Amino acid sequence: MATQIVMDHTGDTRHQFEPADAAAVTEAEARFKMLIGAGFTAAKRLDGGKSEVLRSFDSTAKETLFIPRLMGG
Repeated sequence: MATQIVMDHTGDTRHQFEPADAAAVTEAEARFKMLIGAGFTAAKRLDGGKSEVLRSFDSTAKETLFIPRLMGG
């Protein structure tokens, strides 16, 4: 099971999908593109508490974190 974690005003929203399910992967990729288009930064969690910024959808990522763009006031 893979998880997309979207940071938002409530804390976070989690979307899980099964990488073996083609329809679920298509939906997850569409969500990725929509969030990136809205200004979110995507990062794949790695071992040891590290992460890697993603520029394109990675269906093999166990967890992808979406961080909203910072806004000044």
